[in-house]
Amino acid sequence: MNLTAPNPEFMRRAIWLATDNVVSGRGGPFAAVIVRDGKIVGEGVNTVTATQDPTAHGEVNAIRAACKALGTFTLAGCELYTSCEPCPMCLAAAYWARLSAVYYSCSAADAARAGFDDAFLYQEFCRDKAARSLPATQFLGGEAWASFAVWIASESKVKY
Repeated sequence: MNLTAPNPEFMRRAIWLATDNVVSGRGGPFAAVIVRDGKIVGEGVNTVTATQDPTAHGEVNAIRAACKALGTFTLAGCELYTSCEPCPMCLAAAYWARLSAVYYSCSAADAARAGFDDAFLYQEFCRDKAARSLPATQFLGGEAWASFAVWIASESKVKY
């Protein structure tokens, strides 16, 4: 698949979905579409409050829908059109999905102006683990390594 210049119609679809999500009272002002070979293969809107799921961002929901529609866990060759610059979680999901391109409309600064500020997360990730506001303590690492050992030895593993 060859990537082309961003298509305004796909971005307009993401923007429309985001706006409709707010107007309908279903969720926040975020939406995304996944495109492959010039066709939408997945759409998603923010459903965090509707589903009581903090990971249910528009981009994550679109990635899930596209993977389901295509029957795969990798979206190489697909493009993400999103109404706003992805937050750290959604950007990581885009990398994990192996998307070929990300196009966005509003910036992180625009989102912050509307009350959705991701700056705290970016700052936290740059801090030493001990200085972060969310304590994380490693323990039982030796016991947990058994899972990796089984994975390494498995002949039926699917690498991702």
